[in-house]
Amino acid sequence: MTPALSFVIPLYYSAETITALVKEIEELDIEGGHELVLVNDGSRDATAGICRELLRDAQIPITFVNHARNFGEHNAVLTGYRHASGAFVVNLDDDGQNPPAEAVRLWQHARREGLDVVYGHYSRKEHAWWRNLGSWLTNRITDWVLDKPKGFYLSSFRCVSAFVAREAAAHSGPYPYIDGLILQVTQNIGAMEVHHAGRTAGQSGYTFRRLLRLWVSTFVNFSVMPLRLATLLGLVMAAVGLTGLLVVFYLWANNRGPDYGWGSLMGALLVFSGTQLVMLGLIGEYVGRMFLTVNGRPQSVVRSVERAGQA
Repeated sequence: MTPALSFVIPLYYSAETITALVKEIEELDIEGGHELVLVNDGSRDATAGICRELLRDAQIPITFVNHARNFGEHNAVLTGYRHASGAFVVNLDDDGQNPPAEAVRLWQHARREGLDVVYGHYSRKEHAWWRNLGSWLTNRITDWVLDKPKGFYLSSFRCVSAFVAREAAAHSGPYPYIDGLILQVTQNIGAMEVHHAGRTAGQSGYTFRRLLRLWVSTFVNFSVMPLRLATLLGLVMAAVGLTGLLVVFYLWANNRGPDYGWGSLMGALLVFSGTQLVMLGLIGEYVGRMFLTVNGRPQSVVRSVERAGQA
């Protein structure tokens, strides 16, 4: 039978937190039943061993998927989508900061309102200040580059229908951005305020480098706006250069103006050269990602799939 709700949890060095989270999910009483999909994204601690212990004592259907190496959170979530069989799928963090009871509220809201996707909007976030700032900036960026309502808050705590999960999981590119994939499928989305709990154990594996990679994926994978901005910047710099050339000719014709030396010449050269390198780097990012996609760089590699608690 198809369960009413699937919980998908990407795992990365989650040995200290995953047991309590799984036990809490098992204790939920959900009409129509629920299942759990755990995706170990290349953790080299005791995460895999603990997950196998949880399989032996499973009170609900549990699927444990083991990636061959670390591919990233969004890649792991898409793997979870592929192994989920529920009518709705909710993905939550492995650190317990997304309470399962709040995930049930997202699911209930999606069913009640007939929505394809419901995002959890935090009344108060228990993250470090720099990560909160990064989340705020990410949402401002997506206002520009994604086809979503302006100011709509996107978070990693979301409930999607099986239809949306299936369509998003069909994407095979090596640099997925889940919110971009979702918004390509549907605009029947909503949000509700949820509680964000403090981390109970361990340290977050979320780094500024991962945040930077997310920004690049947001810009490059789902929008050509950076290329348009590069074109606009090139036109502006060309206009500035042409204006400067006309001024120089005017001063030369009237035998006026200061004696321009090496310093001013090199300064102008560095400005124009730096602009060109930025635009070339941006174009190179697009070309490089296309090259890796065409050459079949995998989005993820599944080493093993283990199941328990299923008829």
